[in-house]
Amino acid sequence: MDRIAIVDLGIGNLANVKKALKGYITSDPYEIEKADKIVLPGVGNFGAVVDKLAPIKDIIIEGINEGKPFLGICLGMQLLFEESEESPGKEGLGIFKGKVVKLKNVRTPHIGWNQVWIKKECKLFEGLKNGSYFYFVHSYHAVPQDPDIIATTTDYENAEFVSSVCFENIFGVQFHPEKSSKNGLILLRNFRRL
Repeated sequence: MDRIAIVDLGIGNLANVKKALKGYITSDPYEIEKADKIVLPGVGNFGAVVDKLAPIKDIIIEGINEGKPFLGICLGMQLLFEESEESPGKEGLGIFKGKVVKLKNVRTPHIGWNQVWIKKECKLFEGLKNGSYFYFVHSYHAVPQDPDIIATTTDYENAEFVSSVCFENIFGVQFHPEKSSKNGLILLRNFRRL
C-alpha cells in the first residue's frame, strides 16, 4: 500500500483526511520525502501558511516534480499558485502560473454546499456525477493562467470560480472533501488509488 503523507501545518481537519486516505499525519521533512503521495490540507491566511510551509517547501516541490501524486485541499490548492492578494509579497509553491484573488461582488466567506461542474476529465472525479455537491469554506480562489488545468468550476451567487485543478500528478480542490460526505469520500478514495 502506498505511503500517503498528510502534511501537518497545525491547521485543517487532518483526522478525517487521514481516515479516508489511510495516510499518516506529519510535518517531518524525512517522512514527507519518503512518501509515495503527498496531501496538503489547509485553512487560514495564505501568508501565515506560506511561513509555516517554509521548512518543507522544497521537499514538497521536489516530490511533485518527481511525479508523486499531490493533492492540495482548500488553501493547499491555492498554495500551488504563485501568489495571493491576501498576502502580497508572499510566494506560494509556484507549481502553476496564476494568482489567488478574493471572490468579488458576493458575500464572503462562501460557506456551505455547492455544485462542481466538470470541465475536463480528471481521475479524482471518477464515479462522481457532473454537478455533484461538495462543502466549501473560503473567500479567495485561484485564477490559473493556463485554462487547461481547470478540472471543475463552481457558481456562487453571480460569480464562477475554479473549484479544482488537475494536471498530470497534481490535483487541487478548493472545497473540503473531508467534510463532503459520500462525494468527498469517493474523491479521496480516487486519489488513494492513483
